[in-house]
Amino acid sequence: MTDIPILYEDGEALVIDKPAGLPIETPRKGGPALEDYLDTLKLGFQRAPVPVHRLDTDTSGCLLLARNPKALKRFNRAFEEKLVQKTYLGVVAGPVDGDEGTIDIALTKISSEAKGWRMIPAKKGKPSVTHWTKRAELPGGLTLVEFRPETGRTHQIRVHAEHTFARSLLGDPVYGHKDARVTRTMLHASKLVVPREGKPDIVAEAPLPADFVALGAA
Repeated sequence: MTDIPILYEDGEALVIDKPAGLPIETPRKGGPALEDYLDTLKLGFQRAPVPVHRLDTDTSGCLLLARNPKALKRFNRAFEEKLVQKTYLGVVAGPVDGDEGTIDIALTKISSEAKGWRMIPAKKGKPSVTHWTKRAELPGGLTLVEFRPETGRTHQIRVHAEHTFARSLLGDPVYGHKDARVTRTMLHASKLVVPREGKPDIVAEAPLPADFVALGAA
């Protein structure tokens, strides 16, 4: 197994740069997962760290781990109270009108035998808000967009992008389609800021992955 880069470390927290394609929990069909690395991420501590939040398997970048139960409880509360600042970069599979905006579309989960489960817009769904800023127009008609979600719904950025821009994130097999130029949904958790009472904020930034750079992002 390859080493997982550590972006931030102190006595109660780790922020790792999760590789794209690595699920947090072991899939039903088996295969590698972040769970396999947790013992090696003890780094001298007695307890293995625990993921505080989730990233989709395809999504790379900043993932916060708590090193003890007290820290886990405190970090969970920070997420619940929307105190955590999360910044993502995504490659939209086409041009994007406008330079910035806020997407306020409630989401709910549906499931069908044909398509499996997915998230869809629904008036009675859970409130979901994402702020976005266009960062660059890339070769091939693609667009690099920064997303700053206020809420943390499953697939939130992916669904919001598809319904706002009428185009999915590049390579998204659920809300768009696979693309020969990439091997995954092009979404990267680029920055994470977690405030802490009486302590400095946890601040971590994950460098752009090679597949973003290959598309012309910088």
